[in-house]
Amino acid sequence: MRAIVFANGEIRDLQGAKELINPGDILIAADGGARFCREMDLIPDILIGDLDSVSKKDEDYFQKAGTKILKFEPRKDETDLELALLHSLSLEIEQIIILGGLGRRWDHSLANLLLPALPALDSLNISFWEEGQWIYLIRNEIEIKADRGSTLSLIPLGGDAEGVNTKGLEWPLIDETLVFGATRGLSNKVLQEKVSIKIKKGKLLCVYGAKD
Repeated sequence: MRAIVFANGEIRDLQGAKELINPGDILIAADGGARFCREMDLIPDILIGDLDSVSKKDEDYFQKAGTKILKFEPRKDETDLELALLHSLSLEIEQIIILGGLGRRWDHSLANLLLPALPALDSLNISFWEEGQWIYLIRNEIEIKADRGSTLSLIPLGGDAEGVNTKGLEWPLIDETLVFGATRGLSNKVLQEKVSIKIKKGKLLCVYGAKD
């Protein structure tokens, strides 16, 4: 099962975001991410958070429309997005696409990008989307359907990524180590419609679709 999670960042391409949604997807609004549901004329299945960024009018609107509302106290240890991801574990969800995960608040953007590395979320396949760009967390291996000539970058997360192997890229990596903090994995080029990436140890953030 797949979920679309709306975070309270920015979505510049609302139409492109809406086209990602498939029938049967679970729609989860993390607090202020509910505004994107209103703008796209969508009714989320779940609205979760302390709701400090949701007007009483919108809260009532979604509740009457059948949205399940999970309201938390403002003084809490988790962000609303983290609450949304943790709650998804109880819904037998396997894949999550986060929309609005990045924005003007660098602290929130960085924290959001690190959330998929939370051990409690290891069972979830989590990705971010914004204006045609994707960000994936790779724990072991991934295969991506890609456009030839597009850009793909690999960024070590939390330490070195060891035993990195790639196929379908202009500059292949063969059992190599990408050092945490170094930029060697940036701006590779896609040669084939399917790109495979495997690692033996560590974690990688894969950024695909960036424009030069």
